[in-house]
Amino acid sequence: MYGYKKYRKGSKVQNVTEIYNYKVKSCYGYSGFQLYFNSEGSNNIEKLVSNTETFASYIYKNITLFPIMKIKEKQNFHVDLKLLLNDTEFNREWDNFSAEIIDNTEYCLSCMGLAMHQVVLKDQQRNYNDKDVEQNTYSLFPKIFCRVLNNDPILQIRKLKVNLYGKLISVRGTVIKRCPLEMSAKTLAFSCATCLGTQVVEQLNGNYTMPIKCLSTGCRQLKLFNPLLSSPYSRKFNRQIIKLQELLGYSEDQIARIPRTLECELSDDLIDQCTPGDDVLITGVLKVHNIEEANALRQSTMYLLYLDCISIINEKKKLDGISYYAIQKIHAEPNLFRLLVHSLCPTIYGLEMVKAGLLLGLFGGTQNSRNSRSNSHILMIGDPGLGKSQMLQSCCNVSPRGVYVCGNTSTASGLTAMLTRENGGDFALEAGALVLADQGCCFIDEFDKMSQHHSYLLELMEQQSISIAKAGVRCTLPAKTSVLAAGNPAGGHYNKAKCVAENLKISAPLLSRFDLIFILMDKPNEQLDMKLSEHVLAFHSKKRNNSSFGSSNASTQSTYQNESTPLSERLKVNNGESIDHLPHFLMRQYIAYARKYVHPKLSKDAQTVLKEFYLELRKQHSNPDSMFVTCRQLQSLVRLTEARAKLELRELATSDDANDVVEITRFSLLDTFSEDGEILTGTQRKPNTSKQTLLKGYLENLQRKVEITGKTCFDTDGLKLIANQMGLQNNKDMFDYILSTLNVQGYLLKKGAGIYQYSCAL
Repeated sequence: MYGYKKYRKGSKVQNVTEIYNYKVKSCYGYSGFQLYFNSEGSNNIEKLVSNTETFASYIYKNITLFPIMKIKEKQNFHVDLKLLLNDTEFNREWDNFSAEIIDNTEYCLSCMGLAMHQVVLKDQQRNYNDKDVEQNTYSLFPKIFCRVLNNDPILQIRKLKVNLYGKLISVRGTVIKRCPLEMSAKTLAFSCATCLGTQVVEQLNGNYTMPIKCLSTGCRQLKLFNPLLSSPYSRKFNRQIIKLQELLGYSEDQIARIPRTLECELSDDLIDQCTPGDDVLITGVLKVHNIEEANALRQSTMYLLYLDCISIINEKKKLDGISYYAIQKIHAEPNLFRLLVHSLCPTIYGLEMVKAGLLLGLFGGTQNSRNSRSNSHILMIGDPGLGKSQMLQSCCNVSPRGVYVCGNTSTASGLTAMLTRENGGDFALEAGALVLADQGCCFIDEFDKMSQHHSYLLELMEQQSISIAKAGVRCTLPAKTSVLAAGNPAGGHYNKAKCVAENLKISAPLLSRFDLIFILMDKPNEQLDMKLSEHVLAFHSKKRNNSSFGSSNASTQSTYQNESTPLSERLKVNNGESIDHLPHFLMRQYIAYARKYVHPKLSKDAQTVLKEFYLELRKQHSNPDSMFVTCRQLQSLVRLTEARAKLELRELATSDDANDVVEITRFSLLDTFSEDGEILTGTQRKPNTSKQTLLKGYLENLQRKVEITGKTCFDTDGLKLIANQMGLQNNKDMFDYILSTLNVQGYLLKKGAGIYQYSCAL
């Protein structure tokens, strides 16, 4: 738009600022004309003025949509394209606007910006009494930017092709990288080193371009030109580059490929409107960068697409496509908690208490003003083949904002954040999985395979942030994320003779940050195995009906309504009962609505229930063999109780909610911190009768026997004699358990029929 201009030394107007003011105030009746157009390069002035006046009329007709005071303050305004295109009078005056806004976007935005600039100046003129003061004040009013919204259709990044070059498009994606702020220029003024003449050169796409020659008469200077950055002719602006990654679902065509990315250029007021991890909707003009390849064998030019942004909408807290009728229908279900539990992962039979805990982790607690975390962290650990990964995948499908990663294929920078060096030498921040899951959930499978990265989770799981201090860059990224993890124990099977930290090889500080820890063990059970086999066969042989949801037998509903029945019994499916499960997309909308609009508080009765349970756990803390209980357990109970009330869209958590949470917590702690099924949560370990104590005592006696006799091989009678010396002569089951456990752990190797060899020192 700007070509070469010359202002010779010795002209009538000596002051460059006076030249600028004079030019600005005298172009076709518009005071800020040169902020939007070049008077020398405008061919059809009549059309330009007509289109500008047409939009000015639209502004006055819909003045309630354009708050003048706010526009003057922010120097930008928004235009809804759907409303604009539905205006009959506007389309009659500007008949080809619908096509021109797509193909000639810069011209249309300049006309609309100039019209708003004139409206703002006239409004400001009415506030001045002195004409001279008015002219010197509003003539240099800064440029006002037009930001268009609701441009259809919204394209996927992978569908952007070069045929869309120069057209207005809209894309949605996740910000994964944000580069540092840099300064660029649209026009630069240069001074000749010989004659001191000034000329203005347009900087296309921000690329630095110097004059070819001096335009002054008699001057033959070709190389020596000094840029005048402080000149009013140098139109500078701030610029920032972000990288957008397409939003991936879980369809087969999207899982098997690398997600596409697109660079977007932000300028002026759009800078710092988003951070890594935000889901954004960006409208802009598709342009290209040309890059000269350095390879001498291939002298060619490659063009890379990028998006020159016009407007950006941060969708982190925005709910799109919510069906409020479906939410009302789901909320009206009488057995809502039970329905959601069975709809979470219908392919896995049973494990209702585990699914209930995962569901509470998806809803989360209430964020208070003290900035303490409201997200709950859940851990599943147990034998392979019990459906842990499938339940995590189902949770990811119903989560409004979820990121699924696998521990054996993740790195520290891939989980947290990574610093990359740009061409100019500055560092840019690229978000990892935990930052991308901000305000949502991060699902980590194979948690045991990433033991070297567990330390990176300590800050995130408690402070809900990630601090970066690398290469001179110090920053803190928000990561209010719920961590739902699953892992297998060391050795393939969970060993109850060891604690959770030993089975999973996880540190105690990290383990204490999990609100619920579920131990899943594959125990043979004839009745359970029969129901499981029937469920699997029925699932593969019958078509499941998802056209409706929430129906069940009347007898089961009456049983569920009895609050005195334990939660584990209320959640079970009775024989012959059928439940129509909720589709996952409806569950996703319901969870998003609850997380956004429901913020429950604890009632007095709920506080009493939680207090008594916490004191019961804390009372046993004085015993040396009891589980470790801190204030974190109480905070976990509060968060889970708030999530239980949020699940039913209630603003007050009752004692029934607290009792359900206490039962789920007892279920998780039963196998986590106890030695056998007889020991309840928080009670002291029974000395000399607990399995772990007996195993240690038996190993000590066996090692002492080896040291005295010098032999390492024993028959069954010799091993039983050691057990009889410990008082187990009448407990054959305990001796068989000790013998099989020591064999599995490698302390006793079976060498033949009834012959064992002691192979390891204690």
